[in-house]
Amino acid sequence: MERNSLSLAGCTLGDCMNIHYTSLDDSPDRDEAAAALDVLRNWAKTASETEISELDPAISRLLPGRPVDSYPDFRRVYPDAFTVDADYKAGLPDLQNGPSSLIRGANEPIQHVGISNFRLPVRFHSRDNGDVTLESSVTGTVSLEADKKGINMSRIMRSFYKHAERTFSFEVIEAALDDYKTDLESFDARIQMRFSFPVKVDSLRSGLAGYQYYDIALELVERNGVRTRIMHLDYVYSSTCPCSLELSEHARATRGQLATPHSQRSVARVSVALEPGAQCLWFEDLIDACRRAVPTETQVMVKREDEQAFAELNAANPIFVEDAARLFCRELQGDHRIGDFRVVASHQESLHSHDAVSVLVEGDTFDAVSLDPKLFSTLFHVG
Repeated sequence: MERNSLSLAGCTLGDCMNIHYTSLDDSPDRDEAAAALDVLRNWAKTASETEISELDPAISRLLPGRPVDSYPDFRRVYPDAFTVDADYKAGLPDLQNGPSSLIRGANEPIQHVGISNFRLPVRFHSRDNGDVTLESSVTGTVSLEADKKGINMSRIMRSFYKHAERTFSFEVIEAALDDYKTDLESFDARIQMRFSFPVKVDSLRSGLAGYQYYDIALELVERNGVRTRIMHLDYVYSSTCPCSLELSEHARATRGQLATPHSQRSVARVSVALEPGAQCLWFEDLIDACRRAVPTETQVMVKREDEQAFAELNAANPIFVEDAARLFCRELQGDHRIGDFRVVASHQESLHSHDAVSVLVEGDTFDAVSLDPKLFSTLFHVG
């Protein structure tokens, strides 16, 4: 036998074969690894289960259809008493924070990566009723550099739990953003918190009162070192078509024909960027501004006298969707606490099978060439 060959123990004289081997200090190439697999398979075909088990039970997996009876039987009972010490924790795999060689796809930065719809109860300040605890949906994202595989998303959640016991204001949201931006070593970050804010509203004439719920979101964005505070509000109102109102009155006046103008439930999403250093803009302040702009807000508690009053209120304030956008705009322009803003209005027509929509933007914050294809379909109030 040659000095650079290995005789495989266990084979018969006629089947015995010599293979060249690579020095243990060298790294075998693919062809050498494939040749080694062939040798193992040929040996395993005739070897006993005991021989395979003594060498390595995993060899059984090299033979198609071969039962792996000798493969270790893993424990299936949860180890309640097991504790994680520092050494064990340090040895856990962490693929998400692995090297750039693990990146799949284009080696490009990602503008936003994080979590959405992380829910927790949060206490908020209110203007009229002190602090209120509301179930909130949190979206938190950070930027990711091109050479980083991923982020540890649980750190975002831990940052919020760290501050969850405090009464939330933009200052608290900034503290949470500081924490997870530092932990994740990101250059840009964003936090958005959505919740339903209750306000007790009086009926128009009956003296009753009920709670109106407003979909509100607070957003804090840091981009290129500049932070912007944003408040979003969905305001739900009734819009009576001015054209339909005049045509109905014309039928009454000229032909004695009873006719009713069409009106419909409508939604305006008002988004405002708060001016740096300005006084607090309360949730109720933005709601009041919307009511002044378009007073035909949908009602909560209604008796007959309230229903009649609402019909009169609509007749006194007929509006097209273009009117609504401009009326909201005028109110927002008059508040020194508000900088850039956007109004997206949707009148969900009772005359047509489609909606009438408008978008009015002031300033660069909300200006965009493209709109989300499903933007208007989200302006739907479900009660």
